[in-house]
Amino acid sequence: MGRACSKPLHTLFLHPQATHSFSTTVISAASQDFISLCSKGHLKQAFTTYFSHIWSDPPLFSHLLKECIERNSFPLSQQLHSLIITAGCSRDRFIANHLMSAYSKLGHLKRAVKVFNKMPNRNVMSFNILIGGCIQCGELDCAIELFEQMSDRNVATWNAIVTGMVQFEFNEEGLYMFSRMHALGFFPDYYTLGSALRGCAGLKDLSRGSQIHGYAVSSGLEFDLVVGSSLAHMYMKCGCLREGERVIESMPVQNIVACNTLIAGKSQNGCSEGALDQYKIMKMAGFRPDKITLVSVISSCSELATLGQGQQVHAEVIKAGALSDVSVVSSLVSMYSRCGCLDDAVKVFDQREGAENDLVLWSSMISAYGFHGRGKEAVEVFNRMEHEGWIPNEVTFLSLLYACSHCGLKDQGLQYFDLMVKKYGLEPQLEHYTCVVDLLGRAGCLAEAESFVRSMPIKPDTITWKTLLSACKIHKNADLSRSIAGEILKMDPQDSASYVLLSNIQASAKRWHDVSEVRKAMRERMVKKEPGISWFELKNEIHHFVMGDKSHPQSEKIDLYLKELTAELKLLGYVPDLGSVLHDMDVEEKEYNLVHHSEKLAIAFALMNTPQSVPIRIMKNLRVCGDCHVVMKYISKFKNRDIIVRDASRFHHFKNGNCSCKDYW
Repeated sequence: MGRACSKPLHTLFLHPQATHSFSTTVISAASQDFISLCSKGHLKQAFTTYFSHIWSDPPLFSHLLKECIERNSFPLSQQLHSLIITAGCSRDRFIANHLMSAYSKLGHLKRAVKVFNKMPNRNVMSFNILIGGCIQCGELDCAIELFEQMSDRNVATWNAIVTGMVQFEFNEEGLYMFSRMHALGFFPDYYTLGSALRGCAGLKDLSRGSQIHGYAVSSGLEFDLVVGSSLAHMYMKCGCLREGERVIESMPVQNIVACNTLIAGKSQNGCSEGALDQYKIMKMAGFRPDKITLVSVISSCSELATLGQGQQVHAEVIKAGALSDVSVVSSLVSMYSRCGCLDDAVKVFDQREGAENDLVLWSSMISAYGFHGRGKEAVEVFNRMEHEGWIPNEVTFLSLLYACSHCGLKDQGLQYFDLMVKKYGLEPQLEHYTCVVDLLGRAGCLAEAESFVRSMPIKPDTITWKTLLSACKIHKNADLSRSIAGEILKMDPQDSASYVLLSNIQASAKRWHDVSEVRKAMRERMVKKEPGISWFELKNEIHHFVMGDKSHPQSEKIDLYLKELTAELKLLGYVPDLGSVLHDMDVEEKEYNLVHHSEKLAIAFALMNTPQSVPIRIMKNLRVCGDCHVVMKYISKFKNRDIIVRDASRFHHFKNGNCSCKDYW
């Protein structure tokens, strides 16, 4: 923000009583001195020294108005407006344009409109300034109306309207304006191309993005920093990570925007480790991270659940003074939550330094509690948010419904769904309906959940049906599962998760013939099961584990340790859940299969390589199996270790033989 200034004009600018006469040469020198003083922020000195000179050269008011913007001072701009009227130059187009610009940039659009309406003569600049002000103040419709009124336009006019439409995510309309501009003979500049490419990125329209790339090359703008960064962003949003990297690499000069584009692109394309590596390269090159950098890097730490690196980035956030930025604070809340450190997430939320609350921050905290199975606390945060006068949006309710579904708060969840529609007038999206299906399914109301899906006003997708299929697995309903799986495979015959879920359900019911039929269908359709992967961070290095993979350096030691650990747990009462093995094989093979699940490999490695006082945090890409869940309970009690497991569904906090989910997950 600029320097605030609310002092009355007569106390800031001392009006001299005498007037002076200047020759043409002296007036020119005085004007230069006045402009120099204004540019350095010495308004009082400029005004008191050259007061009478301003009256004889009214365009100098423009420099005072520029300083109003710099100081972020609306009161000062009002006082200058009064002086401009007194000086009899309020109808001067040049001064009126600058006055409009000041009011627009200070967020007082209505006053800018009044100035515009009183102008006897307007030019393209007048319209451009007001269009830009409308866009800045969120009045896109007004900007479009002004645009259509113009009889004469220039490239800046087209830039403003294309950028405004893309900024408000009317990407298709923005690209239409871009095409219209080109058809009328205007030559897009680097600014136009940057906006059009952001529109293509929003639509994930690789075809049109590539065409604009071709135009950038032919017009010699390919290596412009704005165009290059926008090109890379477009390719990465379209999933073409390598093409985006090539664009950045080919740029003769790079800046923080280019670095941010590359880091965000890697993060958004599931290459979180690459994003963190790129962050290190950026710092080595001498670039200082800004808020955009920090949000992308924190998000990568969240995805990988790399607590150590996340804590280091948090320290850099403090050093950069970015704790007042809501997006950074929200990212930190999410990062600590996803790393299994809910208390740290709460601490960041409660101790934010000057960051204004917004719905993203509230929703992040509600989501964090829900992900850790703390539904009551999520509801308390929601109630607190409402009490403070915040109006929840669709994202807030999605986080709240998720929290209720994972904590068995069926009745409360259904009440919040009604509240969303009836009190706040929000239209539920497919994700909200899916949360209600999850809410009913987890609670065992399978018939009600199926009826809800089939009566939804929105066509269910595979995720909605898979949510119900997962509920069938939880409650071991083999009969319903077949019809549900059939619905999914009609939409996506290659959906491996559905085959696996159905196979699991049939195996639990010991219907081995049905299991064989499912696996045969998978083979015939060449459907590959997603492997279970678990990972653990040790000294800023991530160790991955997959069942059957012997590539880890400590693989043999882990096998031996697991064998000894399993024998020890059996003496303490552990009985392997052979029903968790989904193949019809002998008991010994089943036990070996169970022992070598990826999360057990990870926990063994962690027990071998960390001191007893340190909590163990394991991450897994799939849902933790029932047998592993039981084993974690035993280990937490008899090894006296706190174990935190993040699976595809939620967090499990194991302590002294109990899990935070209370076996409801």
